Amino acid sequence: MQALLPPSLRKLRLPLRLRLWDGCELDLGPEPEVILEVHDPQLLRGLGRPSLDLLGSAYVEGAMDIHGPIATVIRLADQLSAALPGEATAALPPRPAHNKASDAEDIHYHYDLSNDFYRLWLDRDMVYSCAYFETGTEDLDTAQQAKLRHLCRKLRLQPGDHLLDVGCGWGGLARFAAREFGARVLGITLSREQLALARQWVAEEGLQDRVQLELMDYRDLPGDGRFDKVVSVGMFEHVGHANLPLYFKTLFQAVKPGGLVMNHGITAKHTDGRPVGRGGGAFIGRYVFPHGELPHLATAVARMSEAGLEVVDVESLRLHYARTLRFWSERLEAHLDEAAQLVPARALRIWRLYLAGCAYGFEHEWINLHQILAVRPRPDGSHDLPWSRADLYRP
Repeated sequence: MQALLPPSLRKLRLPLRLRLWDGCELDLGPEPEVILEVHDPQLLRGLGRPSLDLLGSAYVEGAMDIHGPIATVIRLADQLSAALPGEATAALPPRPAHNKASDAEDIHYHYDLSNDFYRLWLDRDMVYSCAYFETGTEDLDTAQQAKLRHLCRKLRLQPGDHLLDVGCGWGGLARFAAREFGARVLGITLSREQLALARQWVAEEGLQDRVQLELMDYRDLPGDGRFDKVVSVGMFEHVGHANLPLYFKTLFQAVKPGGLVMNHGITAKHTDGRPVGRGGGAFIGRYVFPHGELPHLATAVARMSEAGLEVVDVESLRLHYARTLRFWSERLEAHLDEAAQLVPARALRIWRLYLAGCAYGFEHEWINLHQILAVRPRPDGSHDLPWSRADLYRP
């Protein structure tokens, strides 16, 4: 077996065992914690320069299997890809054009997988975005409710406010804003599966008079300034760099003068938006979020400002998202048998790597997440925000 291995692989000292298609095994270090079971002999050549994209693709496509705790698998995969020569600096990937048809198809691919599958590992309201841990000790349900409250408080929602929720998902924020803050909400999504379940929950809670959910592209929103507040959570990652000016201009035109706009989304580490993580970003783009693009915080702020929005507050929730993803990954791992009955085996492999890998990426500052609060100033430059943030943290 030694003769089959690339020379670089033989020099490693990692707690990793290779198991070949014929049953032969080789430990790359003492006390192996993870087994890579290689089914395709061609994979051995690639293991000499193993990017995270190559390793992830090999697992998804069945060229190898992994045995061991998924968090440990991700850590050792990163160490393996970092230890061997041949790593290239991440280049700026091509950025395909985004249009209504392609965006709808991308959303369908990711979000219409199975409501029951997502229910296995999300919180009770199926809030599929970063939670907010006020002390760091909360469980997932508590932290997601705290996130919804944090968003509503930042928006200074008042009873009767007309709120636009762009990318409303399963409607958790829309229902919370209506139920807890007395807002009237229009939520839009491109996911038919999410919309059907979200409307069902709105009806079950008797919120039909305050929450309206529609299948709608953000480019079809009215630009008549009818909304008091606008919130977008986990949406602008799908917009694309080229469309960010249009996206933020649309939000600007949707909100009344003096109204607030909250953009909550994942941001890039590098100012040019190139991916990090030795191929991890390429894997996400291929298997998880087709055509997804992460702008840097500076880019997001610049495009918001150019659209006429005045940025008034920015908060990083990077470690909050790392913890959220750890919860999601652990919950999925605890329900693998049930998940296997709900989605194809290939999809389950993708989501196992995606959740655990993203938790690792946020922990190691490969990516970030920012809540950016902005206001559409009145013609005289005024707005109604309080002088301090004290109101956000009162019981």
